[in-house]
Amino acid sequence: MGFAKDVKYKGPATQIHGEKSTRQEWTEAIGFAVIAATLIRWLIMEAYTIPTPSMENSLLVGDFLFVSKFHYGTRTTTTPLQIPLTHQKIWFTKNVPSYLEWIKLPQYRLPGISHVKREDVVVFNVPPKGLNDGIDYPVDLKTNYIKRCVAVAGDTLSIRDQQVYINGVASPVPPEIQFSYLILSDGPISERNLAGLGLGIEDYQAHGRQADGKFAYQMWLTKARAEEIKALPYIRAIEAQKRIHDEGTIPYSSYYDWYGGPDSTRLFRWSTDNFGPLWIPKEGATITIDKSTLALYGTTIKLYDHNKNVKIEGDKLFIDGQPVTSYTFKQNYYFMMGDNRHNSLDSRFWGFVPEDHIVGKAFFIWLSVDNGSGLANRIRWNRFFKLIK
Repeated sequence: MGFAKDVKYKGPATQIHGEKSTRQEWTEAIGFAVIAATLIRWLIMEAYTIPTPSMENSLLVGDFLFVSKFHYGTRTTTTPLQIPLTHQKIWFTKNVPSYLEWIKLPQYRLPGISHVKREDVVVFNVPPKGLNDGIDYPVDLKTNYIKRCVAVAGDTLSIRDQQVYINGVASPVPPEIQFSYLILSDGPISERNLAGLGLGIEDYQAHGRQADGKFAYQMWLTKARAEEIKALPYIRAIEAQKRIHDEGTIPYSSYYDWYGGPDSTRLFRWSTDNFGPLWIPKEGATITIDKSTLALYGTTIKLYDHNKNVKIEGDKLFIDGQPVTSYTFKQNYYFMMGDNRHNSLDSRFWGFVPEDHIVGKAFFIWLSVDNGSGLANRIRWNRFFKLIK
């Protein structure tokens, strides 16, 4: 039997050369925080704020909300060379891009737990160049909008006298939906009285004294709020406004470069309250190409359905120089509308939202601030952690 030789102990295998400096510790902590925040923002959830009244009263100006990326599946970025935690511009600058296009990658969507459904409140990148400062941003860096999805791919949408119909069936009306009303009062309504009615500066426009001596206001109200105002002693008349935009003004093809061309306003004399019928493009579905379909879907095919070298000449469509008599869509599209139906710049004006422009599902409100109120009432405590429906 052999015996092991004595081994002289030489100390621990890992030697400590000295403690980290305060600068090193802060640098590592900040680096870890940035990486963690970037991953959470990209993969799971991102914070947004509501700057406009297009979704009132479902969402209010000053609401801070979290948007779920995992519901529909997060998207990979097309521009990996970007400053973390930025969007289009570097912080505190107006014109310095936060990204470089030296490397451009194809975009993919990771698996999600659901798909975009009717009545979902959705955050998306608004497609038209005209709503992105006239700049061709990468898809995932276009301006973020939030609206309610009223129609999904394959649906046929109609609006008749303000009521939305999907495939011939009336859609549910959001409980806090707002429309425009013309209000006539004996005199100017004080800001205190307007605030007492729950109206912020974004909820009304004063039109001043009229020829008959009455004071006119345009207000965006729920039906219940309109009834409250109607009962006030100084209100002389209240009238629901319809067809806020005259027939033939939609689609606005010349400005938003979305619907097909000048024939669209002549062929489809639609308004905000009487619109369609309009079929929503679906992946794998095929349409015949003619003057009518090009007027509605031509620009979608040209700009958003991942085609190159597309030309539209009259009622003819050319792809790679070859005439096309039928076309099969490559992705799904959605139709979005604001709950403040007469004060919302939505799909009625600029068209469909492509599937690759979908960011996520609005999940819950974590803070709500009313900047028009005094300090004591600025926080809307009743909206804390409110689920978005």
